[in-house]
Amino acid sequence: MELRQMRHFIAVAEHENFTRAAQSMHIVQSALSTSIKQLEEELGTPLFIRSTRQVRLTMAGKVFLDYARTIGAVVEKASQEVAAIVALKTGTLSIGTVQSVPPFIDLPQLLETFIRRFPDFDVKLCQGSSAKLNAKVHNQQIDLAIMPVEEVSDRLSSRIIACDEIVVAFAADYAGFTAMQQDVTMAHLAQQSFIDFEAGQGTRKVNDNSFALQGLSRKVTFEVSDLETLLSLVERNMGIALLPEQVVKARSTTLHYCRISDVDVCWELAVAWLSDRPGSMNVYDRPVQEFMDILGSSD
Repeated sequence: MELRQMRHFIAVAEHENFTRAAQSMHIVQSALSTSIKQLEEELGTPLFIRSTRQVRLTMAGKVFLDYARTIGAVVEKASQEVAAIVALKTGTLSIGTVQSVPPFIDLPQLLETFIRRFPDFDVKLCQGSSAKLNAKVHNQQIDLAIMPVEEVSDRLSSRIIACDEIVVAFAADYAGFTAMQQDVTMAHLAQQSFIDFEAGQGTRKVNDNSFALQGLSRKVTFEVSDLETLLSLVERNMGIALLPEQVVKARSTTLHYCRISDVDVCWELAVAWLSDRPGSMNVYDRPVQEFMDILGSSD
């Protein structure tokens, strides 16, 4: 049974005439008659009493007409709702981010731009660990997520949207370095005490991987869940931290930093979404594509 057949049936019922019904549907009468005959065969009963002058509904036809009209109205409403979503006139875009999104991603500005362009479309924002965000995207609880590229699930698609060099942040009176220190080796860093994010948050994974690739281990004295606490502990000389350069520059009055001389460490952020297959660049929802276009224009 097809919607097309229901529309044909409703037209015949309303016009009580096959010729006029065919004209209203812009099809030839033979095609309309065939469509109605197939519908009657599928239902196993006549829907019309046919005469030379008039077409009338059978008892079964009267019952079927009520349902056909209800179905037609539901389909029309669904079509309108879909069109509204495509036009971004209604709906909700759900975005997830890791905690402590760095300053080189101006998330409030991105959200403001999207809302200004599409004022009738709602936006919801949630924060969490990369593991939770990956699960939410995959389960379609959120539409996309912003997280470190190395933490994106291999079940999702992703695109790098920003990157920043990882530098060593320390207090002005930190004994391990001088305020004028320009760079430091990984071996020297391995002898220091670190303040870092908890596992699965912030730059923790890229930091751990940097030492592991050099065959080095390090001591993490404090593990925190938010950037502000981490920065405050570094400012109080409780240890050093590996952070994106732009983050440390924003605290230039209280923090110094130097570069790592023997390895290149970058923190790359990506936007991740669910596509037709892992790694595909296809985006099937216009709201998601519009937000990603805004992200792209801010690169």
